[in-house]
Amino acid sequence: MARAVLQRAITPQWVDEVFAEHRQRQYPRELLFSTVVELMTLVSLGLSPSLYAAATRARQLPVSLAALYEKVNRTEPAILRALVQGSAQRLEPVLAAWPGTPSLPGWRMRVLDGNHLAASEKRLAALRGQRGAALPGHALVVYEPDLGLVTDLVAIEDAHAQERSAMAPLIDCAGPGELWLADRNFCTSTILLGWHQAQACFIVREHGKNSPPLEGSGAWVDGARVETGRVREQRLDLKAGFAWRRIELTLDKPTEAGDTVIRLWSNLPATVGAHEIARLYRKRWRIEGMFQRLESVLHSEIRSLGHPRAALLGFAVAILAYNVLSVLKRSVEIAHTRTDEANSAAPDVSTYYLALQIRGQYEGMLIAVPPQHWSHWSDAAPEVMAGKLLELASHVDPFQVRTRKRGPKTRQSTPYVEAATARSHHSTARLLKRAREKAS
Repeated sequence: MARAVLQRAITPQWVDEVFAEHRQRQYPRELLFSTVVELMTLVSLGLSPSLYAAATRARQLPVSLAALYEKVNRTEPAILRALVQGSAQRLEPVLAAWPGTPSLPGWRMRVLDGNHLAASEKRLAALRGQRGAALPGHALVVYEPDLGLVTDLVAIEDAHAQERSAMAPLIDCAGPGELWLADRNFCTSTILLGWHQAQACFIVREHGKNSPPLEGSGAWVDGARVETGRVREQRLDLKAGFAWRRIELTLDKPTEAGDTVIRLWSNLPATVGAHEIARLYRKRWRIEGMFQRLESVLHSEIRSLGHPRAALLGFAVAILAYNVLSVLKRSVEIAHTRTDEANSAAPDVSTYYLALQIRGQYEGMLIAVPPQHWSHWSDAAPEVMAGKLLELASHVDPFQVRTRKRGPKTRQSTPYVEAATARSHHSTARLLKRAREKAS
């Protein structure tokens, strides 16, 4: 199942076409970009402990290891975005062939958040004299919970750059019928007005200082209770001439940060009630779970890759692998959904245990069935692919891949460190730039 979906999501020929279309300074010679992606995929799935190990095991790597790392270190961010967008578009028709219920009928929900990559090892010469952590970069990620796929990515090389400074591509691609969910970091005039003018809707948590300026506001109207508290709303009249809504949720229990009140801004039509908006915003936390699975299930943060572009390539390839696992998870759940007159229930499949199954059997499967036997799945009709996946998923034992629930965590006190030590970090991209300037 994994090999068939990988063949459809990131077939080598398509990867090379994406590289040729979106490259700026790089060019293919002996080493194809699809080979680089294939090696990084082995690392992301845990089939190889590092890029070096994957390369040394490759039977016919046409270049030296130094040339391979040069290629990886120069991968341009535009290529990464095109890979994530394109692979999700290639998988969406397969998911559309299966039954599903949208979170809000008539709308395509898109959850936006940023993710900083963990500190890398200090193998680069520019990092060896630094005491603080070396951060190789971060990314803006768009996750669609109804599909279970990451559908967009904006890679940011400078770890100290503000997330909002890279929002322009995501505002430009917004359109009618989309519902964007984001935290308060994105509650600014530029972002919200950009979505509104693109005829997209949003639910964004209010920021105390950066929120768009208001001309006035209406009286509060009490709404219904939801699972976590009581809801009310008011009309917001913006200086830009628009009328939006503010939804206030008074929580029964405070958040971990101690907040008892959460305020949301939205431009959804009045047909969507305040209580429904409050419930929809809770789905924003699904992207946090996705980030956690990227880190724990897949090797999305490869500490040995310290160069910003190399680290971001590893993160992007891990997203491609996550999308593949998400399709497998959905197929197993649908294939083993229990339906009768009394109830309808799908097994809760664990992405972690799916990845373990693949790691244990994938390499042997490749030896038994050579790669050329999988080429027809790259162009197979979505209905054919969806049907084959369900057929194969019916033979999977759902007990082996089900989610194991753990008990509540016990809080432990954090040991004291000086504030300067806790906050110490460095932008790898800026250190490399200074090193180049000194060398020249």
